[in-house]
Amino acid sequence: MTLTQDPSSASADRGARSPGAGYQDLLDNDTRPENVPVVLRWQSWQSLGDADLPRERYTSRAFHELETEKLWKRVWQMACREEDIPDVGDTCVYDIVGISVLLVRSAPDRIQGYYNACLHRGRQLRDHDGNAAELRCAFHGFCWNLDGSIKQVPCEWDFPHVVKAEWGLPEVKIGLWGGFVFINMDTDCEPFESFIGDLPSHFEKWPLEQRFKAAHVAKIFPTNWKVVQEAFMEAFHVVATHPQLLAGIGDANSQYDWSGNFSRAITPNGTPSPHLSFVPTEQQMFDAVSDRRLDEPPFVELTDGMTARGVTGMGGRMAMAQVLGDRTDQLSDAEMADSIYYTLFPNLHPWGAYNRITYRFRPYEDRHDMSIMECMFLEPYDLSKPKPPAVPIHWLGVDDDWTEAPELGLLARVFNQDSFNLPKVQKGLGSLRKGITLANYQETKIRHFHWLLGQWIQRD
Repeated sequence: MTLTQDPSSASADRGARSPGAGYQDLLDNDTRPENVPVVLRWQSWQSLGDADLPRERYTSRAFHELETEKLWKRVWQMACREEDIPDVGDTCVYDIVGISVLLVRSAPDRIQGYYNACLHRGRQLRDHDGNAAELRCAFHGFCWNLDGSIKQVPCEWDFPHVVKAEWGLPEVKIGLWGGFVFINMDTDCEPFESFIGDLPSHFEKWPLEQRFKAAHVAKIFPTNWKVVQEAFMEAFHVVATHPQLLAGIGDANSQYDWSGNFSRAITPNGTPSPHLSFVPTEQQMFDAVSDRRLDEPPFVELTDGMTARGVTGMGGRMAMAQVLGDRTDQLSDAEMADSIYYTLFPNLHPWGAYNRITYRFRPYEDRHDMSIMECMFLEPYDLSKPKPPAVPIHWLGVDDDWTEAPELGLLARVFNQDSFNLPKVQKGLGSLRKGITLANYQETKIRHFHWLLGQWIQRD
């Protein structure tokens, strides 16, 4: 892998920065500095300006309709994982802004995507995920083969105007990366490989195609999809929203980068927040990283010479050794300890290293004021054995608590803190009399997203 530093990424271009250890300084002090991957040394940042964002991007039905036409109907977007449809005949329904797309494993090495509608009178061909030998409409029985060719026209004598050779199911374009299946409804879209750019090179050491979906939770929010997404694109909110983490998170010392259609944040863990007025002990830092509450004993008692980052790295390697074997010896503390979270425009958020998290955000049905947040855990597995089956989606409604998804573990409690704010953000935006003002550096990922969004909505 060749990663070159963007010449615009010099620290002087950033201007002001928080006090405390910068991320590159922490890498220099890793207990295994020789194992720090080059991708963590990569830096690419350039100012995206300081202009405010119009609040209408979050509150306006008209803007939602503009997004539908200019973005969702034209952009590459993740629809499912390959392990969601592992066998021939497996199908997955992907819905976005009132459009339903049907993903089908039509052959062992082929995935196709069709508009999920019967060409007779429009009834959805498939209502749910599952396996099918054919794609038959439940209304009148029109039927297509898995490859999209027409198989049966009921009462064919009454349809002399239907040319069967021309009655294949209309397709969407398919792109594959990291075990994800992407679709694009625009027949004239740019190639997927061009759209995704250098992102695959960032995951060469941590291949996401060598994972399986061990958890998948989707929660509905009474907010615009961007309100929810942007709560998970920066560490700036930690000081107010997750204060229990401050002893062990370098929130304001996070590193932000962007290039092409993707951005990245790296938030160091096992190091104190510069917001604190005291210097926590290594034990306090480790307890914060491990989410140990005040009434709970430490998971590990640190002795002299042990550091929170070093112990976190050691524990992570021990856990991963069950799957990766000797390869864990080549993993740095940073890969085990830190939050390395990417965003591929417009709405996919895979995490780097061996953190299991991947997020997806999208509008709920065709609503500008409701959305879906999805959290998937992508687990590595023993490659000498078959890939484990993907779990089905566990849906949570607007009023459901994240802790009702126990498969998320301790993360559910953190999500509850985030979720408390979001409906109140949406309500507050309705009262805002000016634009949204963003930080220049700590909200880089949000600025980058809106910079790209602005380009998409201005396209012809």
